[in-house]
Amino acid sequence: MATEVLLPQWGMNMEDGLLVKWLVKEGDAVQAGQPLVEIETAKINSELESPVNGIVAHIMSREGTTVDVGTLVAVIADPGESVPRPSPMRPVASAITRPRPTPAVKTAQRGNRQITPVARRLAANSKVNLDSVEGTGPNGRVTEDDVRRAIDKQSGPRSTAQVVPRARLLARQHGVDLNDVEGTGPGGRILALDVEKIIADASNALPTSEVIQLRGLRKTIAERMLQSTDSMAQVTLTTEADVTAMVLLREVLVAEWRPRNMRPLDLDIIVKAVADALVANPRLNATLVNDEIRILRDVNIGVAMAVPDGLLVPVVRNADAKDLVEIASEIRALADRSRKQALAVDDMIGAGFTITVLSNYDVDSFTPIIDPPQVAILGVGRVNEKPAVHQGEVAIRAMMHLSLAFDHRALDGVPAGEFLQAVKARLEDTAWLTSPSESGG
Repeated sequence: MATEVLLPQWGMNMEDGLLVKWLVKEGDAVQAGQPLVEIETAKINSELESPVNGIVAHIMSREGTTVDVGTLVAVIADPGESVPRPSPMRPVASAITRPRPTPAVKTAQRGNRQITPVARRLAANSKVNLDSVEGTGPNGRVTEDDVRRAIDKQSGPRSTAQVVPRARLLARQHGVDLNDVEGTGPGGRILALDVEKIIADASNALPTSEVIQLRGLRKTIAERMLQSTDSMAQVTLTTEADVTAMVLLREVLVAEWRPRNMRPLDLDIIVKAVADALVANPRLNATLVNDEIRILRDVNIGVAMAVPDGLLVPVVRNADAKDLVEIASEIRALADRSRKQALAVDDMIGAGFTITVLSNYDVDSFTPIIDPPQVAILGVGRVNEKPAVHQGEVAIRAMMHLSLAFDHRALDGVPAGEFLQAVKARLEDTAWLTSPSESGG
C-alpha cells in the first residue's frame, strides 16, 4: 500500500518550507531513511527522508516551491503497485495510507474556528471582527488574505479608482491619502506598488549609506521578536552575582582540561548552573501553548549564538544529566556547526529555556526577549572586577549581572525571583560542581 510523504513540522514555529532540490525522481527505488528532497526553512536547511522502502510513485511539488507544513510532497508505492496521482484539490485516494505526521502548526483558534497568527494580528491592528470573516483556508481556516478582503469591504472606497486590499492597508498604516495616488493597474486601479512608491519616495528623501534587505534569517528574527513582544506580558528581573568562585573554578579547570585540548568557559558553568536551578524550579522550564502551561520533562537549554546576519539558538539536551565536560564539548560542537551553517534539525528544536550572553561586548545588563512558546530567558552580562562588600569587608570581587525575562501570564514574580536566586547561588558557591564527575577529573 502506498504511503504519503508530508512536509513535517521541524520546530513549533515552522509554518512552511522551500523545496530546494529533489534528490530522487519518479520511478526511483528508495529505502526508509533515504533523503528525498532538500528543504530550506526560515532557520535551517535539512533533508526530508523517506519513511518507508518503496518506489517514488509521484513527486507532487517542483523545486523552488514553498509549501505549508503538512502538505503532500511525494507518494511512495510498493514495487509493482500502480497508484493514481493524488489531486491537490481533493482528498488523496483511500488506497493510500498516511503515516502519522509530525503535528502541524497550531493556529490561533476562536471557538471551533482556526485563525492564523498573522490573520489575527492583522485583524486586531485593523479593528476587524473575526466573527464576520469567512475563512477560505484548509478546514475553513481564516488566512491573511481573508482578513485583507474584510478590510477592503469594511473600509469602503476612498477614491473613485478601484483599490486592491493590500494597497488600502498600506495606505492606512502609513497615512497615505489614496486620492493622491496614481493607479497603474487596469482601469487606473491602485496597486500595492503604487502606494509603496509613495511611501518609498518619502523615505528616500533621507540620505543613506547602505540598504540592507530584511529577509532570510534577519526577517525571521524580526518576526519572532515582534511576535514575542506583542503576545506576552514580559517582565525582567535583574540581580548582581559575586562570581569570584566561578572565575576561580574556571582557572583551575584550565590545567585539568588541557589534555582534552579544551579551554573552560564561563558559559559552560552557567549552563550547568541554570540546568540545576531548573530542576529545582520547573515552572521556568515550560512553554505556554493555547492557554496551557506545559511543564517540560527534559531540561533542554537553548544557547543563543551569533552568526552572520542573525542569531541561532542551538540546544544543549538534557543538560541536567550531563557533567561539565559533556556540556562544554556539546557547546563547542554546536558552535562549530553554527559557524559552518551545518546545524541539523535536532540541533535547533526542543528547548524549554534559553540563555543569551553579551559578556564579550562589555555589556553589564540588558532586557532579553523571550523566544515563544518558552516562558523565560536568562540574559548574562560581563564579569566585571570591582570593589564589593565581602564577609564584612570591601574587596575586589568578580561581579556579574543576570537578567531574567519571564512571561507574567505563565508565572508570577516570586517563582521567577526564586529561580534567579537559585542560579545566583550556584554561581557564587561552586562547591556543588567540584566533584570529579562534574569537573571532568
